[in-house]
Amino acid sequence: MKTQARLIILYRIILGIIFLVLLIVLFTLQIIKGERYKEIAERNYVRIRRINAARGVIYDEKLNPIAVNNPSINLYFRPFLIKDKEKMADFVANNLPVEKKTVEKLIHDNRFRSFNEILIYENIDYNKMVTISENLNYYPELFFKVETMRSYTLPNHFSGYVGRINEKEYNKLKKEEYSINSVIGKTGIEKYYERILAGKPGYEVIQVDAYGRNLNIFKDNLNKKPENGLHLVLNINLDLQRYIGTIYPREYAGAIVVMNPKTGGILAYSSFPEYEQNWFASRITTEQWISLRDNPQKPMLDRVINGTYPPGSTFKAVTGSFGLEKKLINQETLLASCVGGLQIGNRFFKCWFHGGHGRTNILSALKVSCDVFFYDLSKFFKLDEFKDFVQANYLIDRTGVDIPYERKGFFPDTKWYAKRLGKYFSLQGRKANLSIGQGEVLMTPLQLCAYYAAIANDGIWKKPHLLKKAIGHKSLSYEEIEGPVDKKLPVSPQNLKIIQEGLWQVCNAPGGTGGGARVPGVKVYGKTGSAENAHGGQTHAWFACYATWDEPELAVVVFMENAGHGGSMSAPIAGKIISYYNLNVRNK
Repeated sequence: MKTQARLIILYRIILGIIFLVLLIVLFTLQIIKGERYKEIAERNYVRIRRINAARGVIYDEKLNPIAVNNPSINLYFRPFLIKDKEKMADFVANNLPVEKKTVEKLIHDNRFRSFNEILIYENIDYNKMVTISENLNYYPELFFKVETMRSYTLPNHFSGYVGRINEKEYNKLKKEEYSINSVIGKTGIEKYYERILAGKPGYEVIQVDAYGRNLNIFKDNLNKKPENGLHLVLNINLDLQRYIGTIYPREYAGAIVVMNPKTGGILAYSSFPEYEQNWFASRITTEQWISLRDNPQKPMLDRVINGTYPPGSTFKAVTGSFGLEKKLINQETLLASCVGGLQIGNRFFKCWFHGGHGRTNILSALKVSCDVFFYDLSKFFKLDEFKDFVQANYLIDRTGVDIPYERKGFFPDTKWYAKRLGKYFSLQGRKANLSIGQGEVLMTPLQLCAYYAAIANDGIWKKPHLLKKAIGHKSLSYEEIEGPVDKKLPVSPQNLKIIQEGLWQVCNAPGGTGGGARVPGVKVYGKTGSAENAHGGQTHAWFACYATWDEPELAVVVFMENAGHGGSMSAPIAGKIISYYNLNVRNK
């Protein structure tokens, strides 16, 4: 019994010692070193690591690249690992072309995004990366990632450009799986088709230690693979696009757009001067931005869809169509004799040809671009009816092209004039001015091109578009994405043939103002225009046309600011474009 009692006492002593040791350890862990272990514990987190999707590539119709993804070495930081933000900012500023205050602001703005990875600088040279890496053991908050950067193969306005998401965009898009470091389309095709190009990011669920290292605890079935963006194939032909860039006189701002009348597909889309989108794809420098901002030719303005101008005599096809449809004239009708102008009220409205054209019908008036014929015609129609007709030809509303920020055209009505001129005003002089595409009427080069394409297509108006199809993990045609949009010009087949004949005479008959666009072996129909510049200087030079082989294949608009006469300046450029297409693009 004594032995048993001693064993019991011994067991109790041992248990007491064990309990005491445990008590001491717990006291040490929770009280003496509690704060330290609390910090360590709190930094071991389950984290969802984002895996970005590859952005879709943009190609031309022959699968030549327009926008591609190139490798980029980028520097990031993790806010929760920063011990000395001033020291880190100094280090970054001393090694990269970024100011210290910029880095400090970046740290401050992201102070509540503790476990996010925040981009500091992108597209870092490999040698610079090696130099910085030698000191990263002193800055555990800094790390490099190899990602991609958008690159554009030629300057243009239609593709637009991408850039890092800003705070306003992030707050709007974060529910759609965008991150604070996402790259998004800012303008052009990149913005319009952002959802298709961007794809959907994936993720992996990991547990990390205090330094963000993966502890490899979870299984792969918690991960989700990214869904890469679709590649876009455009109707653009890069050979034609580049050729246009070589023949356009760079001393003039302007625009050229080329369409397929049968499909609405845009084969070339040029706004001059162009600008370098690659500047925006990374970090545009102050010097680069100033060079764009202070350029008097405004290279950032996309004149194809954002430039609105009086169309000049290219508009006479609309006025002539209206006169025919309202039965105010027919093909044989001769109006007032042109003696260099026409007296309307107390003002003599001049014709561009001071020697006068004599009496003309609709065909000869289009051929020689006689202003007096259309001045006289304007006496017989009502302004508001004419405006309705212009709108029905899709020359006021946006075309709906697949690029954001397209502007509307404009055409005044009596209500608009009354609001600005008061109760008593004369309309006849204003109607005369509008009838030849002068005065308040405004439209974009794309609107005019779509109109002439519809004339070529026997009155069927096709919605202009750049996208041909999207390809990738699934393939979609433009029609499947946007839906086809075919409309009809409000002109009968008989009257449309009269307008077509007049446009043919412009380019092919003796005395036609558009002879500079004539191309051997190709039927070219067109109209010259010289629009008065409200800001002074020379007139704007227009030429709108279409070309047919067995069927119409091209509609072309050439617009040049302050360049003079459309017949001498713009028509020859259109002729070169048609000739190049005929010899180098068609059926190849």
